[in-house]
Amino acid sequence: VQLQASGGGQVQAGGSLKLACTASSNAFGAYALAWYRQAPGSQRELVAFISNLGTTIYTDSVKGRFTISRDNVKKRVYLQMDSLIPEGTAVYYCNLGVYASGDYYPNEDSWGQGTLVTVSS
Repeated sequence: VQLQASGGGQVQAGGSLKLACTASSNAFGAYALAWYRQAPGSQRELVAFISNLGTTIYTDSVKGRFTISRDNVKKRVYLQMDSLIPEGTAVYYCNLGVYASGDYYPNEDSWGQGTLVTVSS
């Protein structure tokens, strides 16, 4: 599965960006989708995911500010990021995986190339 992320850029604190990721999978609608991010010197962390039925889960630090959504026709997943803070500076990756028992299980073979988000104070 190939994933192509886009929409990153530079923004001032308090600003907004919308990331998009297009997947090549023919079974796109059957999978859960997630956004991860990796800040310099840090491990990759799960930001949000959406199940195949539309259930959404967010990490605590982005609740109320980020919104994940999906378009199964266009085979895209989005991440609307509002009220951005400098700690949100990272490379953001999308992933196509599985949602089961309340958790997201990434497909390690389906990482996109990432898109850089830089938030200045």
